[in-house]
Amino acid sequence: MLTAPTFKPLRLPIANGGFENDEVVLSAPVVLAPMAGITNSAFRTLCREQGAGLFVSEMVTARALIERHPETMRLITPGVGETPRSVQLYAVDPTVVGLAVTLLMKENLADHIDLNFGCPVPKVTRRGGGAALPYKRKLFENIVGSAVKAAAPYGVPVTVKMRIGIDSDHLTYLEAAKSAANQGVAWVALHARTAAQMYEGKADWSAITNLVEHLKPTGVPVLGNGDIWSGADGARMMAETGCDGVVVGRGCLGRPWLFADLVQAFEASAARSEPTLFQVREIISRHGQLLVDFFESEGRAMRDLRKHMAWYLKGFSVARELRSRFGMVVSLSELDYLLSQLEDQQYPAAIGDAPRGRTSHGRPVSLPDGWLNDPDEIATITIDDSVSGG
Repeated sequence: MLTAPTFKPLRLPIANGGFENDEVVLSAPVVLAPMAGITNSAFRTLCREQGAGLFVSEMVTARALIERHPETMRLITPGVGETPRSVQLYAVDPTVVGLAVTLLMKENLADHIDLNFGCPVPKVTRRGGGAALPYKRKLFENIVGSAVKAAAPYGVPVTVKMRIGIDSDHLTYLEAAKSAANQGVAWVALHARTAAQMYEGKADWSAITNLVEHLKPTGVPVLGNGDIWSGADGARMMAETGCDGVVVGRGCLGRPWLFADLVQAFEASAARSEPTLFQVREIISRHGQLLVDFFESEGRAMRDLRKHMAWYLKGFSVARELRSRFGMVVSLSELDYLLSQLEDQQYPAAIGDAPRGRTSHGRPVSLPDGWLNDPDEIATITIDDSVSGG
């Protein structure tokens, strides 16, 4: 007998989105984590059609946003019917993030702002951004406070996503989360790994438990992230840690039906979302068309789809030559032909529910010179947020 985890519905108090009682209540406490080059509006639409939750845009830099870079503006464009419109920002300057949020508010471009303090990739951390930034306590507080202040007049919630810390010697999540809560964020999401771990090993869910207890006096919800590969994993994380919701990243790669699986698990249903290959075929076809609509270019859409094909077909018995051709598909007509060559088969749960996506091994974190000298000193650090990443 499955037991449904106990949770309070996640609520986003949105004043300008036209929602009943000026808030959105997520019927399932699930958030899609932004992944660079993956979670464009086409993929978000695909996931949204599979289950309930909040689906966050790809990470965009605050500076690129206020400079209105065309690709940045494309990335924050929601899919048809996508609500709430959720935008994730990366910034290392309080003034710049405040300007970016103000732009989004004045032009009614977002219903929810998420701040990225979890990205571990070198091109971000070496500029003091992402998972490196919470170490600088005053800078972190000022950035979060600037975003919350800019969004507050419009009733738009701001949330943060972070990692445990830079490495095992520089853990920041408890202090940073408390700081964010004091600044007025709507929730804190924690990926239970350090930046130095990248995506290796297992996420330390005990850190999520610690954060839940740490933030209880503030009333700020905690969302957990890390190693959710099935609906059962999400339910287990909530039961074990007491977190208020889950954030899904790599687990949905080539598996957008994970959101339906999570909803079923939260409802204590014995049913599983285990599509046959023919059902997966329909999802792939839908994904291809959504990408064409997003990019307004069939060629670019197919180039984007190629990286998803190995994930979609993982565990299924598909001839090597056919797999190879999927990885080089150039048109919708060719995609349709290749899909017609597939033979139906049951979902390979043992392999299909296995980890997927990035498996980067741990490594020292690239940081600006002198970054670790003083957590309160920021004046002598030269930082730049013009880089895209995540």
